[in-house]
Amino acid sequence: MNLELFIAKRLITGKEHKISISAPIIKIAISAIAIGIVMMLIAIATGVGLKHKIREKVAAFNGHIQISNYDNNNSEVSVSPVSLEQEFYPEFKDVGGVAHVQGVATKGGIIRTEDTFEGMLAKGVGTDYDWAVFEEYLVDGRLPNYSGKLNSEVLISKIKANLLNLKVGDTFFAIFLKENDPSKPPNNRKFEVVGIYDSGFEELDRDIVFVDIRHVQRMNKWSEDEIGNFEVFLEDFDAMDTKIAEIYDETPSDLDAMSIKTRYFRIFEWIGLFDFNIALIIGIMIIVGGINMITALLVLILERTQMIGVLKALGAENWSIRKVFLYNAAYLISIGLLWGNGIGLIILYLQDKFRLFKFPNPEEYYIEYIPVYMDIPTVLMLNLGVMLLCLLMLLVPSYIITKITPVKAIKFE
Repeated sequence: MNLELFIAKRLITGKEHKISISAPIIKIAISAIAIGIVMMLIAIATGVGLKHKIREKVAAFNGHIQISNYDNNNSEVSVSPVSLEQEFYPEFKDVGGVAHVQGVATKGGIIRTEDTFEGMLAKGVGTDYDWAVFEEYLVDGRLPNYSGKLNSEVLISKIKANLLNLKVGDTFFAIFLKENDPSKPPNNRKFEVVGIYDSGFEELDRDIVFVDIRHVQRMNKWSEDEIGNFEVFLEDFDAMDTKIAEIYDETPSDLDAMSIKTRYFRIFEWIGLFDFNIALIIGIMIIVGGINMITALLVLILERTQMIGVLKALGAENWSIRKVFLYNAAYLISIGLLWGNGIGLIILYLQDKFRLFKFPNPEEYYIEYIPVYMDIPTVLMLNLGVMLLCLLMLLVPSYIITKITPVKAIKFE
């Protein structure tokens, strides 16, 4: 083994044989590996980053799982109330992995100003609402405070504020029809804009206005312990399919549990395609890098034909000689991986820090900039996978060494 490594080292440094034709071929092969790993890192980081951001935004508006009456399942507004007096509220003690449970209620209405009007979905929230997820989306003003008496503070989206020409400190009137008896005069409420948010999720931003839940309760003639539905936040998004079944089993028979994957199945079907795109890019890059390494290995074997003949004449076995060239190839692949990881991770760091690259059509991706996400285990697994697959691809061309005979090889020029 030591002899094999010594010969491989001599091949790599070029001290055993003058490097001529193989030198540019080797550089091309190393460059192909480096470019390939850069592309793979970017594909994984952007694909996973975009998935995480989109599902984070959907969850910010809805929670991971919603618990409501069966009457409310297919409705954007809260039709039938749910009592707050539940065993799973305010803490889901019987199901692990639940981070937070909060009660909300929604009601459709119309915002009217002096110049125009727009539809709205008033989302009533209370003191149990977790505003942490909305802090990064706040672009102006502050978050509402509903801990005291009933107040008129609202959080409105940037899209809605621009359409209505509203800014922080402005007031507006909202009209709410009475669902039970639309013929009666509608409810009128005066609200004050204390904050403006922009999540980039136009589908939700253009409708949702956050208000004190007590407004919705009074207009619907509900008691203080009645809400529209519960929003459940999980500690691990990937555990949703398992937790939805556990949560459903722990809720009363008159309540239903629905995950955001079910409610927004089109969005999650779409982001599910990202995995296929990532796998396709990785596969193409590995094939391209492997082909270049095969070419470099064949050139190395061709240039070292006389050396192979001498080693065979001295009694070296075919597999021992093949290992010499595979060690050499592994070293060259390692150089490519080193350069590729360095360049790729620097690009990802700069994008994460300064958001240099943005989507030309952010409304289609629900985010303005290209998000990135990468962890150390993924980087290590990617590098290990590339190394092993490339070496497996090189086993076949290295077999040509077994066909070289010592007599012809020594005479080879």
